[in-house]
Amino acid sequence: MGVMRTVAAFLRLGRVHFLVGGVVLHLLGVAIALYAGASLNLAALIGGQITISAVQLMTHYANDFFDLDADRANPHPTHWAGGSRVLVEKRLPRRAALAAALALAGIALAANAILSVFVRPGLTTFLYFALSQALAWFYSAPPLRLHSRGLGEFVTMLLVTLLTPLGGYYLQRGEFGLLPVLAAIPLCCFQFAMLLTVEFPDVEGDRIAGKGTLVVRLGPPSAARLYAALLIGAYAALPLLIAAGLPSAAALALLGALPLALWQVWRTTRGDWRRPERWNPLAFTTIVLLLTSAAAQALAFGLLWSG
Repeated sequence: MGVMRTVAAFLRLGRVHFLVGGVVLHLLGVAIALYAGASLNLAALIGGQITISAVQLMTHYANDFFDLDADRANPHPTHWAGGSRVLVEKRLPRRAALAAALALAGIALAANAILSVFVRPGLTTFLYFALSQALAWFYSAPPLRLHSRGLGEFVTMLLVTLLTPLGGYYLQRGEFGLLPVLAAIPLCCFQFAMLLTVEFPDVEGDRIAGKGTLVVRLGPPSAARLYAALLIGAYAALPLLIAAGLPSAAALALLGALPLALWQVWRTTRGDWRRPERWNPLAFTTIVLLLTSAAAQALAFGLLWSG
């Protein structure tokens, strides 16, 4: 029983459920590449996903290790904010998080090396994923601690909703392209907005620990207005994205979640960001908005390819 509790705590520490996002966004990049004329490269698909998921897990374990003081100071943790609580509750020693993060960093580098030598040979491949991994590490790790400089939200948005699908596209096609960037722009807005929702519960603890997130720097009222603007802006940009080359079907696929986005805007403008009992559903619904939108786009590109 003790072993099972330790394993459960270790998995909780890694927040493995968040890996779903990395899978969906990687598959979006693959689907766009197939639509653009690539032939499916199974080795690139598997190797790319191993690299992406290893970096994602590395970041989760590293964040809990480096953010322990802020998590301890957070009086309002939720399912999505305040860390996994495993280290705060002393279910595992703090060094376990660092050891896991370093081991996963090694796995990600090894997978990247295999991709760069055998699957998509070239220095470009290695540098692309190595630089992405470095950004993910220094999100919370010193000396950069990007999340404390008002840059964490931008870096996370860049890594998750732009570089992940772009990397999947590159591994399949062997070159970068504009199309995955166009597809990613609305998703970047959703991701940035989602990060704001998970920072509302953390404001008090982050201030005490000196963690200067964007919500801390702007203040929750301004962050709430930015949240609403990001959701509206994601849809307002669609005509421009279509004009720039995004297939209409891929843009229209995003409209299925429009009622959910409008509901979120309404909930935010009425002040749900002020109410602790609404923090969990506010964040969860924004996560659903992001994932369903990315999945809808991937399906649209897949149907365009197969059709």
